[in-house]
Amino acid sequence: MTDPASHPGLRQDRQGDLLILTLDRPAVRNALNTPLIRALHAALDAAAEDRAVRGVVLTGAGAAFCGGLDIEELQAMSTQPPERHRADAQAFGALLERLYLLPKPTFAAVNGHAVAAGAGLVAACDHAVMDARARLGYTEAKIGFVAALVAVFLMRQIPEKHARDLLLSGRLVTAADAARMGLVNEATPEGESLTRTLAIAAQVTANAPYSLRQTKAMLADAPTLSVQEGLRRATDLNAAARASASLKEGVTAFLEKRPPDWAALQED
Repeated sequence: MTDPASHPGLRQDRQGDLLILTLDRPAVRNALNTPLIRALHAALDAAAEDRAVRGVVLTGAGAAFCGGLDIEELQAMSTQPPERHRADAQAFGALLERLYLLPKPTFAAVNGHAVAAGAGLVAACDHAVMDARARLGYTEAKIGFVAALVAVFLMRQIPEKHARDLLLSGRLVTAADAARMGLVNEATPEGESLTRTLAIAAQVTANAPYSLRQTKAMLADAPTLSVQEGLRRATDLNAAARASASLKEGVTAFLEKRPPDWAALQED
């Protein structure tokens, strides 16, 4: 079912408790312009507040996932004052942050090429499945740009040598190589990325929303904490989970040999 709130460049569809966000500017390889960035951010904000949405799937219309920032808009921006450049950079950074920190699982169905800012969207998602025909790369250096914002998320996910290779060379990698490097979770045969992603998303979102939300918050904090700080944070989370309604329902459902009823809980 298509959401009537869909933006002209962003299609919103629902499949059960999953929200599917489709970048819908195929004529420009689903490039991100200012209105689309705003629409994506608004859609993610709404999804965070909607109890009926348990997970978000991001994909692209046509042959591409996302070709990066809109090149014509970048060219037109060249005459703008520094404060406008900073505001636009902050807007894209805020979108990546919202995607990364969303309290619900996020999934990228990489149906086609994911380049520059498009590769950044993939890096900001919790899980990514990439079509065998797709290519992924951080090509900013090829046009005199700097992949600064996307690198924040890339560096959290892959070894530094791989990150240096990708950011300095600007080369595109295959789905198989992307999976090997840890840029995506898996590669799929041509045309199967969305189907596979939806299956994985359904499996993940069957788990307790409370547990998923707390786990995502823990994972976001973990790289910046010392061992001692990490253990203190983990103790707090563990103690809170022991007293949670989710654990009570999960254990009861297990003993009664029935599926847990997460929807009845108020803490998710």
